Amino acid sequence: MSRIVAQFSCGAASAVATKLALADNKDAEVVIANAFLKEEDDDNRRFLADCEDWFGQKALQLRDEKYGASADEVWRRKQFMKGPKGAPCSGELKRKVLDKIKRPDDVLVFGFTAEEADRFEDFQERNPKLNVVAPLVGHGIGKADCLAMVQRASIELPLAYRQGYSNANCTGCPKGG
Repeated sequence: MSRIVAQFSCGAASAVATKLALADNKDAEVVIANAFLKEEDDDNRRFLADCEDWFGQKALQLRDEKYGASADEVWRRKQFMKGPKGAPCSGELKRKVLDKIKRPDDVLVFGFTAEEADRFEDFQERNPKLNVVAPLVGHGIGKADCLAMVQRASIELPLAYRQGYSNANCTGCPKGG
């Protein structure tokens, strides 16, 4: 049986996607994977702990060693912040770190929301060898729904959301705002 790997980014959408993955796969091994990023607000760690309680399971916390888990260091060494293929920090500090635990038969769970169905489809086309699911797309759950679901679970949203940002990315994220 395939292992389920929920990629939890400390955002509301990935929290709800992870919760759905756990509910939909009670008999499977579910790994909650989180990549630590130095420039994320410290409140993301509080949100992670609150979500672990909600999930009833701890997350596997991963950390890049090559760049010290630092977006600033990636930008300095790569000499750019964002290009046509996205931000190098996401690739180096999230994708490559998560790739280290990935197995060929894993089912990867992503927090693409219903509004991002086209983006998820594009991701699948660019990564045909990956077995990926987006439960929020499948269930028609949007970003506002995710925010409300987290709040209904009595979990305070990360500080970035409370400051008006649309994601809980690193402070000053050139990719996601």
